[in-house]
Amino acid sequence: MLPRSPRPMHPFPVLLSAGNTDVGRVRSVNQDAFLIDDSIGLYVVADGMGGHAAGEIASQEAIDTIHGFVKRGLGALPPRQETLSAERARAACRLVEQAIQAATYMVYALAELDKDKSGMGTTVSVLLGLDDHAVIAQVGDSRIYRIRDDEAVQITEDHTLISWQLKRGLITPEQAATSPYRNVITRAVGNRDYVEVDTMLVGLMHGDRYLLCSDGLHGYLDPDEIPALARDAREDVVERLIALANDRGGQDNITAVLVEVQG
Repeated sequence: MLPRSPRPMHPFPVLLSAGNTDVGRVRSVNQDAFLIDDSIGLYVVADGMGGHAAGEIASQEAIDTIHGFVKRGLGALPPRQETLSAERARAACRLVEQAIQAATYMVYALAELDKDKSGMGTTVSVLLGLDDHAVIAQVGDSRIYRIRDDEAVQITEDHTLISWQLKRGLITPEQAATSPYRNVITRAVGNRDYVEVDTMLVGLMHGDRYLLCSDGLHGYLDPDEIPALARDAREDVVERLIALANDRGGQDNITAVLVEVQG
C-alpha cells in the first residue's frame, strides 16, 4: 500500500511592496526613514525628531534595530499551521513589541552618550505579515491605512495631544484642525528608555493594500482620496502620493510605503 501524501498546506498570501521618501519643499534634512523587506513581510515607516541631525539618526537606528530583531526572532515562532494559532499570534505580537522596545532603548542610549542629541526620538508604524494575518504595531503619529473595497480605513491610532483631546470630547474636530498643538505627540521611540506600544492582529484578504506613511503625507490627504490614488502599480502609487504632498505644500518630509496582498 502506498503511503498517504501529506495534506497540502493552505496557500498563504504573498506581500509585495514599494516605498520611497522625500525631503519635501521646506526642510533641508530628511528625518524620515522606511524599510521594505518582502522576503520576511516586514514594513516600517519612522519619522524622526530632534536637532543636530538627531531625528535622522533616531529614525534610521530604529529601523535597523527593528529589522534585525525581527529577522532573528522569526525562526523561534511556533510553526505555521493551516489556521493561525493563538500561540503563534501572541508570540509574533510579542516579537514586534520587543523589537520596538529594543529600538527605544538603543535610541535612548545613543542620546545619553551625546548630549547634543538629548531627547531625540522617532515615530514607528510597523506591519509584519503573519500567515494570513498581519501584526500591526504603532508608536507616534505616522499611520497605516487599509485599502479594501474602494475604502481606506486608518487602522492605527495617532498618539498625539489632539487625538487625546478629541477622544475625551475636550475639543471639536473643527478646533482640532486649527489647534497650535497639532504636532505634539504623546509617545515616541527613544525619548525615554521605555515606550507603550499598540499592537493588533488584522486579517489579510487578496487585493488588500496597506499604506504606511509619515505625517508629511497624511497631513495633506483626505482618506476618501486614497482608494482612487492607490489603484495603479505600487511604484507609481508611491510616487504619485509623494508628488501630491509636495504639490499641496510639502512642509515636512514625506514617506510612503504601499504593501499589496496577493493570494
